[in-house]
Amino acid sequence: MRLDAAIDGYLAHLERERGYAANTVRAYRGDLRSLAEHCERAGLDDAERLDIEALRDWLFASAEAGMGKSTLARRSAAARGLSRWIAAHGGVDVAGRLRTPKRDRHLPRVLSRQAMDDALAALAAAAGEGDPVALRDLAVVELLYASALRVSELVGLDVDDVDLERLTVRVTGKGSKERVVPFGRPALDALLDWMRIGRERLQHPAKPHPALFLGVRGGRLGQRRVHELVTSLLESLPGSGPHGPHTLRHTAATHLLDGGADLRAVQEMLGHASLGTTQIYTHVSLERLAEAYRTAHPRA
Repeated sequence: MRLDAAIDGYLAHLERERGYAANTVRAYRGDLRSLAEHCERAGLDDAERLDIEALRDWLFASAEAGMGKSTLARRSAAARGLSRWIAAHGGVDVAGRLRTPKRDRHLPRVLSRQAMDDALAALAAAAGEGDPVALRDLAVVELLYASALRVSELVGLDVDDVDLERLTVRVTGKGSKERVVPFGRPALDALLDWMRIGRERLQHPAKPHPALFLGVRGGRLGQRRVHELVTSLLESLPGSGPHGPHTLRHTAATHLLDGGADLRAVQEMLGHASLGTTQIYTHVSLERLAEAYRTAHPRA
């Protein structure tokens, strides 16, 4: 089997049988195309001739090109998965001893509760004028912060995914896995105003759309527009670091732990497959506690 054919088969397996997210499959495709080009230059265009040394050389070349540890870790995972798939189809798994570089762990930017209150108050003031876009933007940010959703999960919501009585949303996350996530009363109020007033005004009368959040033309709200909204909102707030929607997810998770939420419950809410991924927020909480101590304690 040619290596490029094996790559196509493996990617199809991830997408159709394993239910991997489109973004993950796209990233793996780019990684494995790079591997195929590297192997072709070395005369290893058959999957049966792929070996551990070729994989290590490819990762070394990727590192020399300046790729970060997170990218190298993903490339390692893609190569190991491909090797296992080749083995399942009559070949040999050559990547079992391929080591994954350890990722750098950076504490995410987290907003203070006061900063979040100020941001939401500014959006609420704009929405008070009754503008449908302003009503939508307030509901978007309230729900992102209340439920710690990924932006892809938020824009993928349909009206039927929202339970206004139980204050929950049904979310399709990574790997097409569904989970039910709660939200609070402020988010409920913002959603009700958006759905009863704003959404009706943006809905196309001839082509009604099931999406919860609509763009100005009546179609599903796009991820880019949410990024622009949150970036613009957070740029004016104190604190350095990223300004995108993921900052609201980090902030929500940290505020939950600050308030005494169980780590496992936060893991479930965020849709993390591993508890280790969620534990980064315990480090954030401890760092915030240490900073508060250094600021406030007379003997610090």
